[in-house]
Amino acid sequence: MDIEKKDLLQLYYYLKLTRSLEDRITNLYRQGKIVGGVYTSNGQEAIAVGYACALEKDDIIAPFHRDMGAFLVRGITPKRVIAQYLGKRDGPTKGKDGNVHVGDLKLGVICFVSHLADNLPVAAGIALSFKLRGEKRIVATNTGDGATSRGDFHEALNFAAIHKLPVVFFCNNNQYAYSTPLRLQMAVKDVAERASGYGIPTEIVDGNDIIAVYKSARNAYARAREGGGPTFIECKTMRMHGHSEHDDAKYVPKELLEEWRARDPILRMEKYLIGNNLADEKVLKEIEDKIRIEIDEATDFAEKSPYPEGRETLEGVYADPIEEEVTVHERGKLSGGNITRVA
Repeated sequence: MDIEKKDLLQLYYYLKLTRSLEDRITNLYRQGKIVGGVYTSNGQEAIAVGYACALEKDDIIAPFHRDMGAFLVRGITPKRVIAQYLGKRDGPTKGKDGNVHVGDLKLGVICFVSHLADNLPVAAGIALSFKLRGEKRIVATNTGDGATSRGDFHEALNFAAIHKLPVVFFCNNNQYAYSTPLRLQMAVKDVAERASGYGIPTEIVDGNDIIAVYKSARNAYARAREGGGPTFIECKTMRMHGHSEHDDAKYVPKELLEEWRARDPILRMEKYLIGNNLADEKVLKEIEDKIRIEIDEATDFAEKSPYPEGRETLEGVYADPIEEEVTVHERGKLSGGNITRVA
């Protein structure tokens, strides 16, 4: 599968945008402007950017906390992201949260919750609705290696396999579940073996190679759209920062970090673009300058954004009854006209 030059440059742009945005958020955290945790995807940006760029407009994602690249690809802007971290009204949760617990159904993003793997059964449920309605839409969902030891991970995979649902499961195998190394989590060599036990086709890719992630995702999505069922894609990578920015990650051997630092996804993509005459240093510099301006403008916007008023904290917490017109399917028990229901 060939990838057009404009798409390759787009992949690179989102890689750089993700790294630059999270670096800025980390700086704001260290300045004391962000209260709470900051969880970055430093070193593993290629996974979220790769799987999100391979999606179609009407597809859905159920991400996790290291999927900043997917948020950006789907249209949650740096302005809204920084405003979210600062607890401002212009963030996706309108100041009700100061972290990356964000979603936007209009953009096809299911809100992420703290408990990892919780979004996988949600993704399976959404995929079931697509199948029942006969829609050519798919769901992509992601989590870390540690979450594959939880029950909801296994329940989601088993349910998706039984019903051949159009959902693709991604795993960021970044070597550590917080401070627990992979060897103390599971006896199998690869996380993908866990999915194989449910009869799900699996693939293991280099999670620091964005082109490999993108191609693998595209193939899995095509299979799911045609009724082939779920796929599990394990992306081998490394978390280059601590579990969060308050974690110094002293439990990670320095030589392991140095080994993975040489495989940085951004540097690899730059080398690929230049080596294949798809870009030169000037083009890459122009992209970097564009991103720097974008992040500066986003920071300025977020810092000037107002905090919510006290009464606003209660708005949108619970769903309000909405009257809507629903046409009953002609094959249903009821027929003729429209039925008004309260959703």
